[in-house]
Amino acid sequence: MTAERVLRTYLTLVAVSTGASSMIWGINTLFLLDAGLNVAQAFAANAFFTVGMVLFEVPTGVVADTIGRRASYLLGTATLFGTTLLYLWLWRVHAGFGWWAVVSALLGLGFTFFSGATEAWLVDGLHATGYEGSLDAAFAKGQVVNGVAMMAGSIGGGVLAQLTNLGTPYVARALLLTATFAVAWRSMRDIGFTPKTGVSVRGEMTGIVRSSLHHGLHNPRVRWVILAGPFTAGVSAYGFYAAQPYLLHLYGHTTSYAIAGLSAGIVAAAQIAGGLLAPHLLHRQTGAADRRVGVLMGAIVVSGVVIAGIGVVTSFGVALVLLMVWGSMFAAMTPVRQAYLNSHIPSEQRATVLSFDNLVGSAGGVVVQPALGRAADVWGYGPAYLICAVVQLLAVPILSLARRKPVETADAEPLALRP
Repeated sequence: MTAERVLRTYLTLVAVSTGASSMIWGINTLFLLDAGLNVAQAFAANAFFTVGMVLFEVPTGVVADTIGRRASYLLGTATLFGTTLLYLWLWRVHAGFGWWAVVSALLGLGFTFFSGATEAWLVDGLHATGYEGSLDAAFAKGQVVNGVAMMAGSIGGGVLAQLTNLGTPYVARALLLTATFAVAWRSMRDIGFTPKTGVSVRGEMTGIVRSSLHHGLHNPRVRWVILAGPFTAGVSAYGFYAAQPYLLHLYGHTTSYAIAGLSAGIVAAAQIAGGLLAPHLLHRQTGAADRRVGVLMGAIVVSGVVIAGIGVVTSFGVALVLLMVWGSMFAAMTPVRQAYLNSHIPSEQRATVLSFDNLVGSAGGVVVQPALGRAADVWGYGPAYLICAVVQLLAVPILSLARRKPVETADAEPLALRP
């Protein structure tokens, strides 16, 4: 397999998995509210999703680093298929919050099989096939494809809900996940990575925890980037899902599900713009590592100001534009952050440390989402968005510490050439 085929396969996997998953992203909060949950409970259910990610990141990291990246991806697809159907059943019977909490945690399990493993599969495959391009550019292409797929899925899901009901997009998601499984089964092969056999799961988990600490928090090159994650991850999750009911309130029609899907599509368009913007932002900085950290800090500040603006405007159109700008900043951050972390993590621990990074970010979401949901219940969505901005900006001083540490230049890393 050539480097071009590895990259093409990665982009295909991103397209099919995001297209399937995003069928519900534009209407998920409305779906939970329609099932009988209040605002605080809806975001608490989302928090249990992140609880699941925290609980299962390390165990699923064992799967990716021992059995293989492909096996982890297939297990994730199968788990998401099952939990999507369970979500649909809970909505139909108007189940109590306890059931939503359990199934949401299992939904988090499905995504932990993806996190780390997919990125690690790409980086290992590119390294093994002699890829000479920029890792930033590879991840940026993935961001663009992710945005296109998300736009199609979220708008399609919103329109489908408008024409039928809020449950139909979940049926469509389950069907598309079966297609995702088939594509991964046929096209995905572990390259540049040899799965471990005959190992103790307990011993491997202990080793993974140690590796996560050693190559993560104990590594000054990535420590502060990881520790800044909880502030941005929690805000991004709340900001995206709260936009659905908030924009409908500004629009004046709380049952216009197609508008909710459109708002998610706007964020997807912003991801495309951000993915295209990221490589150009890097050329405006000096110093390989400082370039990436500087871009992250700048994007966080700008998006913090924008999300505060979302909380104070009263116009649906203005809020929609600000939402797109905010999404662009987050999208620009993603490939830069991915490339920075991957360039400082050994291949053998790549999936482990990336999963650990997702775990730390998810831990922030466990606290931030229900707190902001409660704030929205008490004071409204606007004030909650203002609190979002404050929480997000707390990441800036933490990231600034990463610039004080001596780091290797990107030229020392084969996959980080020509940023």
